[in-house]
Amino acid sequence: MKVDLKKCEEELKSAFQKVDEIAYFNQKKVLNAFIDCRISASDFAGSTGYGYDDRGRDKLAKLYAKVFGGENAIVSPLITCGSHAISTVLYGLLRPKDILLSISGELYDTLQDTLFGKDNGSLEEFGVEYKQIDLVDGKLDQEKIYKLVKKLKPKVVFLQRSRGYSSRKPFSVEDMEEVFKNIKTLSPKSFICVDNCYGEFVETREPTEVGADIIVGSLIKNPGGGLAPTGGYIVGKDEAIQKIATRFTSPSLLLEVGSFEMGYRMFYQGFFLAPHVVAQSIKGGYLVGKVMEKKGYKVLPASNEPAFDIIKSVVFNTDKELVKFVQLVQSLSPVDSFVTPMPWDMPGYEDQVIMSAGTFVGGASIELSCDSPIKKPYIAYFQGGLTYEHVKIMAEKLNELY
Repeated sequence: MKVDLKKCEEELKSAFQKVDEIAYFNQKKVLNAFIDCRISASDFAGSTGYGYDDRGRDKLAKLYAKVFGGENAIVSPLITCGSHAISTVLYGLLRPKDILLSISGELYDTLQDTLFGKDNGSLEEFGVEYKQIDLVDGKLDQEKIYKLVKKLKPKVVFLQRSRGYSSRKPFSVEDMEEVFKNIKTLSPKSFICVDNCYGEFVETREPTEVGADIIVGSLIKNPGGGLAPTGGYIVGKDEAIQKIATRFTSPSLLLEVGSFEMGYRMFYQGFFLAPHVVAQSIKGGYLVGKVMEKKGYKVLPASNEPAFDIIKSVVFNTDKELVKFVQLVQSLSPVDSFVTPMPWDMPGYEDQVIMSAGTFVGGASIELSCDSPIKKPYIAYFQGGLTYEHVKIMAEKLNELY
């Protein structure tokens, strides 16, 4: 059965309008921050060696802090990925006998070795105790959260905003607001940390604006705007950032060092473009989701629900259908379209993973991409799209494939 794309777009008109309104709000916020921080062309220059007085690095951090509602920030190409950034935060904030409490269930696959293990430098090996509160019907178990926070007074309370490889919905900033306020009332000295990956600029507020002490993310996702070639960010309260800086570099160096000879133009320009690029991605996800719904597949979130991250999940009946969908994404990529991705044993994951990543920046999730573990339920995690038109081309091809 072929789906009428024009009719799909007409049905999504109100959703698209809301996305555009959010993008306009965030674009003004970013522009005003560039103006307030007095960004100039000279800030794009790189540095070598120790990177003392690297103005581009320092002003980029100031810019992120201002846009994301933090007091200070670490924004660096030396952070290799989101998992690296999160691990750096946890090692910086936690000490022996401290408690780390995850209130959104199990942490992402690539963070398991950070939590557990012997002779691998895990938090467990350093005497940090880990506790988690599982979700109830995909929602935060507030009663249990408040009970444990009051009892344990955890050093770090951790929330993963997006879904990872699960079927739950992402958390909105509104979901977090009341919970964070109550946590702070019960345990004022706890650091609230949010894995913000895939959620930046999806709403008009970030978690730091509703009580989070730290938010963490990758620059090759939303905030890099498709231009940042690598890196990660950590934004939040200055007290927390200073503690984290001792692990990012060393206790004696903190944020005084760190060079990058290539220069910072793509990081600045990508951040400026990010609100628009994120909107393109979300609108594309709505269209693909609408098409797959009309073809009889379950989609999360549904096309009549708001988006709180850039990921659109499509649930398939078989692994073959899943693999076919991921391979379609690769075949429509501007880079390596001729490559056929297959499931493989990817470092950090228990199950085999199939990943389409025909991107200008290797593995950039803000570009048209899709990945999934090969396990039941067979869910394709579709995300990205630098332009809506690119994702629309994929939606057209879905008519031929399914």
